[in-house]
Amino acid sequence: MTAELVRGQNHPLSQVRLEVRVSAGAPIVAGATIGDEQGKVHGVEWVAHPGAPTLPGLEVSKQAAADHRLAVDLGAMPESVHRISVLLALPSGVGGPARFGAVAAPFVAVTGLDGAEVASYTITGLEAESAVVALELYRRQGAWKVRAIGQGYVGGLAELLTDQGLPEAGQLAAVINEAVSQAHSRSVAPPPPRTQDSDRARRTTPPASPYAAQGPETGPAAGMSDHTGPSLGGGQTPAPAPSSPYAGQGPQDSPATGAPGQVGSTGRDGQGPASAQPSSPYGVQDTQHTAAPGAPSPTGHPDGSPPAGHAGEAAQVDPSATVQPTAPATGGPVDYSHPRRRTAAPPPAPPAAIPARSGQSAQPVAGDATGWSMDERLYNQVWGMFEDLARAAAAYRSAVDFADSRLEQEIDKALDDPRSRIGGRGDAAREAARAKHAQLVDQARAALDRDLSQLIAEAHVVEPALPLAYARWDNPVWHGYRVPMEMPMALRLGDLRLPESADLSIPMLVRLPLERGLWIDSGGESLDGSLVDSDELRRLAMDTAVTHAARLLAVHPAGEFAVHVIDPAGSGAAALAPLVRTGVLATPPAAGAAGVADVLGRLTQRVDLVQMAVRGGAADSLPPDLDTAQQLLIVNDFPHGFDDRAVTQLRYLADEGPAVGVHLMMVADREDAAAYGPLLDPLWRSLMRLTPVPDDHLADPWVGHAWTYEPSVVPDGSQVLQQVLSQVAAARRSWNR
Repeated sequence: MTAELVRGQNHPLSQVRLEVRVSAGAPIVAGATIGDEQGKVHGVEWVAHPGAPTLPGLEVSKQAAADHRLAVDLGAMPESVHRISVLLALPSGVGGPARFGAVAAPFVAVTGLDGAEVASYTITGLEAESAVVALELYRRQGAWKVRAIGQGYVGGLAELLTDQGLPEAGQLAAVINEAVSQAHSRSVAPPPPRTQDSDRARRTTPPASPYAAQGPETGPAAGMSDHTGPSLGGGQTPAPAPSSPYAGQGPQDSPATGAPGQVGSTGRDGQGPASAQPSSPYGVQDTQHTAAPGAPSPTGHPDGSPPAGHAGEAAQVDPSATVQPTAPATGGPVDYSHPRRRTAAPPPAPPAAIPARSGQSAQPVAGDATGWSMDERLYNQVWGMFEDLARAAAAYRSAVDFADSRLEQEIDKALDDPRSRIGGRGDAAREAARAKHAQLVDQARAALDRDLSQLIAEAHVVEPALPLAYARWDNPVWHGYRVPMEMPMALRLGDLRLPESADLSIPMLVRLPLERGLWIDSGGESLDGSLVDSDELRRLAMDTAVTHAARLLAVHPAGEFAVHVIDPAGSGAAALAPLVRTGVLATPPAAGAAGVADVLGRLTQRVDLVQMAVRGGAADSLPPDLDTAQQLLIVNDFPHGFDDRAVTQLRYLADEGPAVGVHLMMVADREDAAAYGPLLDPLWRSLMRLTPVPDDHLADPWVGHAWTYEPSVVPDGSQVLQQVLSQVAAARRSWNR
């Protein structure tokens, strides 16, 4: 699976012969520099550019183009070379755009010679810059890694090369621009762009769903809101669409893009009703606490685009047509959409459904969705199931509302006639109205039951096929657990249900890396309104937090994820026992005010260092003892043991940490922190609220559903958690040696 990097994140390289593929919405110049251990470029002979495209182990393109392939052979690099920086720049003097803010976000991927992507990075946030260091391949302790950089330069190539220590930076920039201009003057003019009408005439199949053209960004829960907690969404409100599976912004009364009364057309299987396209597959919002405007999405596209749809929705793409991707808004969350994939041929078709016997529906198969890997197909298929269930339930509720309204109108009409108020004529009119009402409701229920039976059959096939990161804890896949070698695409946090579908649950998946922290609410009441013992609820909340942390550790490669715990009073010792016994924690649980201050101080310092290094373009100069793995901080019993300084540091980690790999998981009852008043409102809003017991706190602004969330729990008596954590601990010890 491809590692989709965010700025500053690194990924190991297991191959020495690689390609760096670059895709942008306009012609750009691609080059590379090689540097020593300090990253210094010692001369023009250490730069590969269109005027001198080859170096030992390195070859770049000879002219500006919208797509590039740079060949890299790490095994041929001299011993003195420790860093290879990939440079992108807008050409000058050829009439193109002068700043990256005017073009689509460049997409860079490191692939093997077979074209399989190892890591990818979409460079967002560029404005006036005309040159950028996209990523770097660097050697550390004999092993090569790739790091996403995204450092832009307003002064163009001259400023970029000067920053890398090249004395002749200005002269070399002029040479590069001259070489690009000469190549441009020799090039053949491209054919005129095809119009939309000509494109439309050449299509042989119906147009693709709006989701089919997008990258694999969303998952089962985007655009919903939480009745009792902060907004779960990342890009959030139905329009513009939320940016993530479990995301959505805006208050509960935000207008839905597809109101129940507007449901029409057909669903993914051609039978279920379809409403206006949702802003995001699983939008989750908080209906009691309005999300902060522009809050980042935890799992998805910043533009709210859902994942690729099912095969039946995909349009035939003409390889000769070039579709220009829309440039993402700057300053927002990381754009995971792939411009290259928007212009390339569609991914392989999903497996065909098993042919049906006479008089029966086609049997569902796992992976019946588009995608570039089986994990992505399953991810998109889960989203498709969520969408179908939402449509079917919306159609049913709309039909029932119509039947109720018609019943009232017909009874009122009968009562308006004085002659029908008494006697058998009035009774007959009322009975006829009620019979028509029952008929309409029965028809709607029959359609819903038909759709539910198809979705339940599909769920029975999909659930056993889910990979570790998406699977329930009772899935047999955990019994064959091995520590993975690649980063996962998404993570299962629980299940989603609707009242009309008690027998059907949809996995709630959130994209990784997390872009928002998690809040396990240890207060409140049960779904049926009965009060739960507060001590029992706190215990369940801590168990839920440990389960989520264990899954995060289990689905990441060894050494790529670390967990810290703050438990000021030691009240979570019993729940934390599996993490402590197996030794998977980075440090023992911190207790008391001193422990709280120590852990928060270290993580705050890490965030500061990484931010400064990335912003200064010196990511390789971080202290050698700095752990570059993703970090998760579990906080129990907040705000016990926290002074004002600690509260400020916690808010800082919640806001700034996710961008540099530091994530927060709080186990807390908001009422315990009521003394802080509105001071902590931004903290609660920045976190995705989950509950340790089933609760219908997720509201969907797409069609107005209230979804019931059920946490993912380990079966009673199962040793799977202990076994998985033991393997994780063994892999960590082996990796640290």
